[in-house]
Amino acid sequence: MITLALNTSPDESTTAWALAARSGDAEAVEHFVRALHRDVRRFVTSIGADPQCADDLTQDTFLRALGSLHRFEGRSSARTWLLTIARRTVVDSLRYAATRPRLTDTDDWQSVAERAQPHGLPGFDDGIALAELLAKLPEERREAFVLTQLLGLPYAEAAQVSNCPVGTVRSRVARARTSLIERLHEAENPIPMGAAA
Repeated sequence: MITLALNTSPDESTTAWALAARSGDAEAVEHFVRALHRDVRRFVTSIGADPQCADDLTQDTFLRALGSLHRFEGRSSARTWLLTIARRTVVDSLRYAATRPRLTDTDDWQSVAERAQPHGLPGFDDGIALAELLAKLPEERREAFVLTQLLGLPYAEAAQVSNCPVGTVRSRVARARTSLIERLHEAENPIPMGAAA
């Protein structure tokens, strides 16, 4: 069993749990998974093409990570390492889906059920609006924005996950912010029909 100092940062804690889990410590595995599950799910949901597959992609990410945990040496934080695996998992999923024929163009039962849910709940519309705005961003900008602004990764770690220079991540985040602000202003202040003519 591993004990952590009180002043340990969340990234240091998850990295310590990952290193302890390498030796088969079941409690460390559980702490590692619990600490990062939400971040992984948010990440795969934001960059994946099909939000309904988020649970499967999250599970697949952890299966891949736990299968290769013996190779994790702690040179980066466990969160950065795991989000890199999550990114590869989503890319592999998208490649696989692109090679399979589509069976139907109709909505599945889950989409229909989600649209039937009440929309007046506090925060519901804001969450939907943010998801819709993020979905309109180019993939690279969305990924950089989610990693740094929603998941709170430092730019250097986001660059490592995205396999690009830090400056590129900074540029993508700045452009994503600009696009999101412009779209938000457009949504809040629609141009009157007569003014457009």
